[in-house]
Amino acid sequence: MRKPLHNTIEGLPLFLVLFVVLSLSMLLPAAVALVQEEFLTARNFFYTSLLGTTGAVLVALARGNRPFLITGRTDLYALLSLFAAFLLLPILLALPFSESLKDTRFINAYAEMVSCFTTTGMTFFDDPRRLSAPLHLWRAQVGWMGGFLIWVAAAAVMAPLSLGGFEVTAAGREQGDTRIDRFQRAGVIRRMVRGSLHLGPIYVALTGTLWVALLVAGDTPLVALTHAMSTLSTSGISPIGGTQNAGSGVSGEIAIALFMLFALSRVAFSSDTVTSRIGLHRDPEFRMGLAIVVMVPLLLFLRHWIAAFDVNAGEDVWLGFGALWGSMFTVLSFLTTTGWESSHWDTAQAWSGLSTPGMILMGLAMIGGGVATTAGGVKLLRVYALYLNGRQELERLVHPSSVSGTGIAGRRIRRHGAFHAWVFFMLFALSLATSMALLALFGIGFEQATVLAVAALSNTGPVTIHGGAEPIATAFLPAGAKIVLSGIMILGRLELLAIIALFNPDLWRD
Repeated sequence: MRKPLHNTIEGLPLFLVLFVVLSLSMLLPAAVALVQEEFLTARNFFYTSLLGTTGAVLVALARGNRPFLITGRTDLYALLSLFAAFLLLPILLALPFSESLKDTRFINAYAEMVSCFTTTGMTFFDDPRRLSAPLHLWRAQVGWMGGFLIWVAAAAVMAPLSLGGFEVTAAGREQGDTRIDRFQRAGVIRRMVRGSLHLGPIYVALTGTLWVALLVAGDTPLVALTHAMSTLSTSGISPIGGTQNAGSGVSGEIAIALFMLFALSRVAFSSDTVTSRIGLHRDPEFRMGLAIVVMVPLLLFLRHWIAAFDVNAGEDVWLGFGALWGSMFTVLSFLTTTGWESSHWDTAQAWSGLSTPGMILMGLAMIGGGVATTAGGVKLLRVYALYLNGRQELERLVHPSSVSGTGIAGRRIRRHGAFHAWVFFMLFALSLATSMALLALFGIGFEQATVLAVAALSNTGPVTIHGGAEPIATAFLPAGAKIVLSGIMILGRLELLAIIALFNPDLWRD
């Protein structure tokens, strides 16, 4: 008797499904290369797609109708599949890239694909002109698909395991939410499919809308498409070195900034988790993100304004507004871990004769965006949980006998979220120190090791260009350092708590 189709799909491992999807996605750059008469590149992508799809189909047929039972360890297997996907799938993604770029080693292509797939955007090719249009499109497409995978996996894999930021509020999850409970009791593949069908049209529509907006603003089709994909995935990948070199100018930056807001909170685009079922105007992550985007540029603006009078530039109002916009866009970009500079960022630094330290950008990248979004970093919800706990402690100093509380959600974050957030902060700091030590083993200096570790762990690749005193030539790093950076980027994408969960024997017991 034949099994129903949904049971057959449920029996396929998550890694195998991702393998098939990514293999088929290579047909797009193959078609673009064929149109541009880059036949070698087109053959490389087409043959790799054919080889990957055929191999995956053969593995699926070999499994036959082997039953697949949903147990307490199913979500852990899905988490293990995600880890394997970020570690092993870049090998497949790097094959056509490496074969199309004969003057590079495979380790460079692998590190580049890990960087794209984890939405880090750290490039190991310093000159964008070295890559052809299909290769630039492939980089942006891999980052875009990696961002969508995080969108879907957040609700389908991370939320049921109380990981990825959900540990801050999962302890006090509301009861009786049958729709979400049924969703989490379903199999992992089924949850991924439902999430893809729900979020896929939103993701594609937002990307297409931004693409059209950038085209209207004056960007070329390739630049507009890659920047649109990179904005929604917060990968910061660009074929021209960033938005400051784009033809769309300030109008394009305004459009990009509006779509960056989706990386501040999951409430902005979905309500598929308990933590996102509140209004956007009441969401603490969104409000805190907007406060940072407004306050940090204002402080920088006032700092520059005061210094500008000393160099007789304070009366240039338009130059001041340009500096203010450059600060706001750059702060929002690094807070969402996209990592683009505004075309007016240099104005913001040079207007007053003072240079804004890259430490600010590194700090913003480490804070990161919202939980269950494509942004990396520590996440705003954890910062908010620590803020609530700090405010409560200050209130107790004034009123020691007071009983505080701001509703069920507020009490849940205060009692459990602050502890979990503090544990994560300590793990993040430990990971940062360990990453710096590993990079130092390959002869990398302290400052460069710090910048590289922050860029990889926060999934904000452009920090390597704008975070230090001088841009870091990642193309000339030792092969061992590139392997270490690849591991750090995967660690930053899945977070150390999820990695620890994979090695916790108590969680593997039924």
